[in-house]
Amino acid sequence: MTGGIAFPRALRHHARGAVLLAAALAGLSAAGVAANPSEPSRPRAREAGIVIGTLPPGPRNAITDVDGVGVGHATLRDGTRFNTGVTAIVPHRGNAYLERVPAAIVVGNGYGKLLGVTQVQELGELESPLLLTGTLGVWKTADALVGHLLAQPGMEQVRSLNPVVGETNDGYLSDIRARPLGAAQVEQALAAVSYGGVAEGAVGAGAGTVAFGWKGGIGTSSRVLPADQGGWTLGVLVQSNFGGHLTVAGVPVWESLPDPAALARATEAAPSTGDGSIMIVVATDAPLDPAALQRVARRALTGLARTGSDMSNGSGDYVIAFSTAPQNRRRPGQAVQPAASVGGAAITPLFQATAEATEEAILNSMLRARTVHGHRGTAVALPLAPLLKALDRAGARSP
Repeated sequence: MTGGIAFPRALRHHARGAVLLAAALAGLSAAGVAANPSEPSRPRAREAGIVIGTLPPGPRNAITDVDGVGVGHATLRDGTRFNTGVTAIVPHRGNAYLERVPAAIVVGNGYGKLLGVTQVQELGELESPLLLTGTLGVWKTADALVGHLLAQPGMEQVRSLNPVVGETNDGYLSDIRARPLGAAQVEQALAAVSYGGVAEGAVGAGAGTVAFGWKGGIGTSSRVLPADQGGWTLGVLVQSNFGGHLTVAGVPVWESLPDPAALARATEAAPSTGDGSIMIVVATDAPLDPAALQRVARRALTGLARTGSDMSNGSGDYVIAFSTAPQNRRRPGQAVQPAASVGGAAITPLFQATAEATEEAILNSMLRARTVHGHRGTAVALPLAPLLKALDRAGARSP
């Protein structure tokens, strides 16, 4: 989809996007494989002329456009053996346990691990930062997060915590059985939390992920509603590690792209079927109660489907949504919990924002990722030249 409100923004960024795109293309071999780790930065979707939807993004086009939301990464790389990491998302600048935010979780397909899900579903609140990591790293990172939180001022009498930790399986590019992640990486990710730009691609929890047979990773995007629709900001961050038939801006580009296994010349091909997983985090400053957040979270699955996923039997597809609205914050022991919420037709623009931002975040996770040579094979970066050619033939890129 192109045009609409976001089209002028695409034009404003066209010159910068053209420079970045030319640089990225120059760093590719004729086969479309990234030449080396020092290649120029790969473009985000909008920098390549791919405009998703009609709502405008925020100034960073990232989940951190929602005031107070921060993101930090810790990436563990060691030759080809380890390509894994931790990504931390904090809902505000304070203590998430002492000042909780309303939250909801939606499961598209539950073949995965999401620690803490039942308490969030039961109480409708988030009391910890969110951590994303690799499948077999969930429990060690959760334990480290608990240790970190218990050590914070004001937590001396706390005897129960609900750390929320999600995962996708990075066992193709990383020696997952070694379970190398621990407290050091969790502390590093939390210490690195930034409330500005967000690193994307093969970083943090996205270091070893694969999407549609190509290199996946961390991606983010945001949308800002017009003033007459509330003026709220909504942001999405994804950890993409799923499969299907890659579709970009409605174009079935999978029909035109080369075979990633052939490009990688790998004896064991990177996963490309529908099996795999994705973690989707949705944040908004709109005042939403847990029931409304659950409705918003479901629309992230719409954005996921638009990219070509069918949430197959072996896929873990999870959405975690929370509201940062100050008037909805909850505190331990508070007898009456605040529950102001956007309702009725006024919530529809937030549905649209969620679907659009999720779709674009997934594209950013792949476009920004570079080729990674890993434990069991190579995940090739999504080749830009044939992708953009297919989009141009379909008239799906902004001029």
